[in-house]
Amino acid sequence: MLAIPRGGVPVGRVIADALDGEMDVVLVRKLGAPSNPELAIGAVDEQGRVSLSDYAAATGADEAYVARETAQQLALIRQRRHRYRPRHPPIDPAGRVVIVVDDGLATGSTMRAALAAVRARHPASLICAVPVAAPHSLVELKGLADDVVCLSAPPDFRAVGQFYQRFEAVPDEEVIELLAAAPSTKATAAMQSVQLHLDGVTLQGDLTVPPQARGLVIFAHGSGSSRLSPRSRAVAGVLHQHGLATLLFDLLSTSEDADRRMRFDIALLASRLGQAVTWAAGMPALRTLPVGLFGASTGAAAALVVAAQQPERIVAVVSRGGRPDLAGTAALAKITAPTLLIVGGADTDVIMLNRQALALMQD
Repeated sequence: MLAIPRGGVPVGRVIADALDGEMDVVLVRKLGAPSNPELAIGAVDEQGRVSLSDYAAATGADEAYVARETAQQLALIRQRRHRYRPRHPPIDPAGRVVIVVDDGLATGSTMRAALAAVRARHPASLICAVPVAAPHSLVELKGLADDVVCLSAPPDFRAVGQFYQRFEAVPDEEVIELLAAAPSTKATAAMQSVQLHLDGVTLQGDLTVPPQARGLVIFAHGSGSSRLSPRSRAVAGVLHQHGLATLLFDLLSTSEDADRRMRFDIALLASRLGQAVTWAAGMPALRTLPVGLFGASTGAAAALVVAAQQPERIVAVVSRGGRPDLAGTAALAKITAPTLLIVGGADTDVIMLNRQALALMQD
């Protein structure tokens, strides 16, 4: 977990503790406009890399000004590194899943610089996470992160503080205290690799069963994804902390996934997921556990079909950014399990499809 100080640190601490992750800061500073220091015309990272917005020159920022502003912000970055983590070298993100977090995005220039700085150090996966953002700032993050998680992107966005009940400046002392806090000591359940032999193919899976598990959640990934989805694994980690077992498995073999048509074959995906539910029922450690399904994209449609087919076995369904409409009218009308449909606020087309599916489930 790499937080952008100072506002991102309290948010990052909560997420790091929830995911049992390490935490550090990623130090970048915005470059202010000549006549308005609060207006970001770009940003500089800890290595001195500068990124400028398209409108920087229009604010009167010439090369000499940018050089002076960069030198001033770099000096502040070095002071902060020494103040925040005097006895700790920066965490090396190479080969690791890295989440870069801030308290929100206005122009997004600081986050773009932070993502570029981390990407240059070769993480295995790079995720941007913010509670709220201006819609245009999210668009400009495309290609910089492997995944972007944002709870709200309201069209009437004016400033990050608009969406907080309290938005006081975070003092350096609080940043230091949060960074120095002991990492979470929650016990983690051991994951075991499993193989599911379904429809004549062997599919890889990861099964995690915490001590005294209270239920099992089987994940159904979306098109082009797999059991290794960073989002799904993050959700699974939280479920483990609450005593829930998880099964993440590939719905398609490697050769099948190369055929785009099979990624959207909902009947096939639902058949595989249904067989996985049956497989779990045959496992001694799982057979008595109530089963929930967590589906994303096309996997959500498959999850809803299985919920309709096995109402006595499936006790809950969650669809994240899913296409429940692809489950079909007949299946949606038969679902009795409690179902939660989650869609990003800016994904207006999918919101409409989810509302239509919800209406069919409620009829």
